[in-house]
Amino acid sequence: MGSSGPNAEYVETVRQLGGLSRSNPTVPQQQGQDIDLVRRDELARGIAAAFRSDTTPPFPKMVATLFNSSNPQQRAGVVNELLQSVSAGAVRRIAGGVLGRMLGPDIPGSISAEQACRLSPSDVSAIAAHAAQNDPSTIDRLGSFYSQHPALVKTLGSVALGVLSRHQQSQQ
Repeated sequence: MGSSGPNAEYVETVRQLGGLSRSNPTVPQQQGQDIDLVRRDELARGIAAAFRSDTTPPFPKMVATLFNSSNPQQRAGVVNELLQSVSAGAVRRIAGGVLGRMLGPDIPGSISAEQACRLSPSDVSAIAAHAAQNDPSTIDRLGSFYSQHPALVKTLGSVALGVLSRHQQSQQ
């Protein structure tokens, strides 16, 4: 496989996944299964590195992409993670006030899957931008959140997967 050490299989899988392109977005089933075997803490750090990388789309855009590919429970989970970094006053203003209108005057600590599905990816992008600016650890928390959903990570595309691979190689 070219690499050695405990992460060698993961690095090779991510390297192969990094060969994906917009013209060939499919992942062979075996490779998809391999990424599911990666230790979650390693995957979380790699995802956070991809979120921070200058070679990937901006963090808010990547979160919007992942949100768009998520099921209702995952959508609620990511929005709730983001909301941990946003004050109640900001919740009322972000993304044109969509959350404030949806949630009313009493902003709860979390939103439901149904409520999350009423948000657009651009709404979530605006929330992610504000959350990361307000609390840089948001990126690490979202890396951890998405490490629990490795199938979604594949929707980030080849550039982000390449960053994951390089991050894992640097950790060996």
